[in-house]
Amino acid sequence: MATFISVPLKKSSEVDLVKPLSKFVTMNYPAGEEQTEYIRALEELNKLRKNALGRPLDKHDSSLEILLRYFDQLSAVEPKFPFSENQLCLTFTWKDAFDRGSLFGGSVKLALASLGYEKTCVLFNAAALASQIASEQNLDSDEGLRAAAKYYQLASGALLHIKDTVLSALNREPTMDISPETVGALHHIMLAQAQEVFFLKATSDKMKDAIIAKLANQAADFYGDAFKQCQYKENLPKYFYFQEVLPVLAAKHCIMQANAELHQSILAKQNKHFGEEIARLQHAAELVKTVASRYDEYVSVKDLSDKINRALANAKKDNDFIYHDRVPEVKDLANIGKAALAKATAISPPLSQKFTDLFEKMVPMAVQQAMGVYNQRKAETVNRLVGTMREATNLCNGVLASLNLPAALEDLSGDTIPQSIAEKSRAVVSKGGLQSIEQLIRDLPDLMTRNREILDESLKMLDDEETTDNELRSKFNQRWNRTPSGDLYKPLRTEGANFRSKLDVATHADGVVRERFNTNCDMITLLCKSEGELNAAIPSANPAKTLQGSEVVNVLRSLLTQLDEVKREREGLEGEIKAATFDMIANFLAAMEQDTSINEEALSLSQLDQQYGQYNQKVQATLRTQEELLGKVQTAHQEFSGLKQSNSEANSREEVLKKLASAHDSYVEITNNLSEGTKFYNSLTEILLKFQNKCSDIVFARKTERDELLKELQQSIAREPSAPSFNAPAYQSNLAASAAAPGPGAANPTPAPRTVFQAQQQTPQQPQPTQAKVQQPPARPPPPSFTPQGPTFNTGPMPPAAVAPPGGNPPPMAPPGQAQGPPYPSYQGYPGYYQMPMNYNPYPMGYSMPYMPYQAQPGQPGYPQAPPAGQPYPGYPQQPPQQQPYYPQQ
Repeated sequence: MATFISVPLKKSSEVDLVKPLSKFVTMNYPAGEEQTEYIRALEELNKLRKNALGRPLDKHDSSLEILLRYFDQLSAVEPKFPFSENQLCLTFTWKDAFDRGSLFGGSVKLALASLGYEKTCVLFNAAALASQIASEQNLDSDEGLRAAAKYYQLASGALLHIKDTVLSALNREPTMDISPETVGALHHIMLAQAQEVFFLKATSDKMKDAIIAKLANQAADFYGDAFKQCQYKENLPKYFYFQEVLPVLAAKHCIMQANAELHQSILAKQNKHFGEEIARLQHAAELVKTVASRYDEYVSVKDLSDKINRALANAKKDNDFIYHDRVPEVKDLANIGKAALAKATAISPPLSQKFTDLFEKMVPMAVQQAMGVYNQRKAETVNRLVGTMREATNLCNGVLASLNLPAALEDLSGDTIPQSIAEKSRAVVSKGGLQSIEQLIRDLPDLMTRNREILDESLKMLDDEETTDNELRSKFNQRWNRTPSGDLYKPLRTEGANFRSKLDVATHADGVVRERFNTNCDMITLLCKSEGELNAAIPSANPAKTLQGSEVVNVLRSLLTQLDEVKREREGLEGEIKAATFDMIANFLAAMEQDTSINEEALSLSQLDQQYGQYNQKVQATLRTQEELLGKVQTAHQEFSGLKQSNSEANSREEVLKKLASAHDSYVEITNNLSEGTKFYNSLTEILLKFQNKCSDIVFARKTERDELLKELQQSIAREPSAPSFNAPAYQSNLAASAAAPGPGAANPTPAPRTVFQAQQQTPQQPQPTQAKVQQPPARPPPPSFTPQGPTFNTGPMPPAAVAPPGGNPPPMAPPGQAQGPPYPSYQGYPGYYQMPMNYNPYPMGYSMPYMPYQAQPGQPGYPQAPPAGQPYPGYPQQPPQQQPYYPQQ
């Protein structure tokens, strides 16, 4: 039986997975046990790649298991890391499996920053190794047959999966070995071989001939499809691999069809259709004879041929002497059915039975991104609620400060510092006073400048690399076939523009805070003084002491106490809102399992409404309570002001007390704003450093890719011819021929040169020789080179008009009649070369040309006459006595 076809492995360059992935883990996951576990898993992943791709693999199940485990791990890791050219950029380089390179450079290879490309190549290697393992099986045992069928179907399924997914996985033109055309052809080959194994298993198990015939007929059909896939694709025959495969596929098509006819003839004999039996055996014999004559060096069919011939001889003998049944034409025979048992194995990870996810605890990137958006929505909700409460509190403090409350109620003596003002002064001093707020103001510009420098440096790296890429693209034009940097950096530039916008807004906010500080600086300075200095700075007054026990004072104090209670309630409510948490990861994972996608907006809004709806109601309640209390305070304060004596000292003192109270509130607010600004700038620094690392990584990857592409372009340019091909002038050929010819005194006469007709062709502008003009026929092509296996030539005299070429191969001759299979080429010991068409004459001008007598020029010796009969020309190599015909005889 014929040999089986296997696929060569692709070779990959080494890639360090630990460094870039560890950087991503440390940047996106907090330090601790979880981060350490992920980094340890990355080291295991890198080790797994080295075992799968960094060493030669044995043709054994264990080697295939390693490849499948690595493929499964890539499939599990892919959704958990942002592998892309503009995020986590890892460049994988693979060589073409079928390209053997050239004299001027290595084989064709492709480098892409795509994990889908790595998965595709690893799966291709798994299919190739499975085909190699299957071809090594012992097909004389049931275990070997089962294993071969299993591995061929796995290879077929993997190749079919690549065909369907390679273009979307790469987003660019792949190398020829993993192109849809190539893997589609290989898929058909593996499927046909799997069907053949099922045929061998059925034959070994001695199943019914009807079943075996259908299995063989289906295998022949699969081989025919595989042959067409390989033959009719423009680029595939350029591979030497497919030049070797084509004759095997054509031979196996005939062999499987012959087996189907053989077993169907047995079924016909059982049904007493003896004429049909002979017709099918004759057809099978013709098919086997075709294989033996054309593909004998690839496939041995001697056993099958002997079996068919014996059966045919016996069938003819019985029919001639006993049955005398009419033998129908092959075209009139009923079609043999088909039974397709071979099916491509579906590729659905995990493919390895020993697979364990190294990053099981890490959530997919889709969930991480959804969590990022959810956290942003949550922060916006929290900030909105907290901001609403803080605005209400500031409004309340502003109203009370404008009314000089509660200082007006405490300052009925007119000589001492009101208790509330004294407490405010101590609070300002305890927080660092004027020096702390001035230090925060001085630090903000430095923090802002640092952030701008980081952002500018990050964008400058992108600009420089993009400039280089554009220069090379304009230089090499279509040869520079990688993704333009301008298109690749669009998301990064959008992100950078967002950062710059935030810095501009923060800079404007810093100016507003600084202006407010300058406005309240004097009063804040006064609050920072000692109690004696503060008392001396406040004007004195003598209000009516009768107001201390009045009803209006008691009402105001009660209202102020209720407002303080509202403020304390808000502080507690703010703490609860900030501390509220909910694990949305489980919800997002559940959504992914159901729909393979996440509707983040719907899930997030629903959860936030459920979680913060009650807090929103409480905030609104405090707003309504404060509004009612402030209305009552303003009414009571009007009555209180009317009872007080109106004098200039009292008004001045009240005005200063109002400013001191307002300065305290401004100090607290400015301090909070500056602290938040400092925190913002520090947090933004970390984010910008990550952004800078991202830009640095992608620029480094692009530089590496650029160097690889430049190297390939240099090699391709070196392989190109430096100038178009041209023909030497005719006079140079004449001079070379004259120099090679011996002189007149040579011992042996030299036959006429082969270029005699070419040398005598002249253009109309050249002068003609003085001899009589002779019409010359067009130049004929040079004869083939001589080989020892030449045909037997007649040594007798030959007519000058039909001199046989001295080459080793005679003119093609029509082969005897034989059965024709599918549209396959004929091979005769030279893989990759097709036979000439029937009745093709390679030298059409050399056999029907009339004899033209040679007219010698003056002073030049004539050419020798023909040798005597039976003697060859002297000086020519003699031909061997026997020669095998070019086409096999039957």
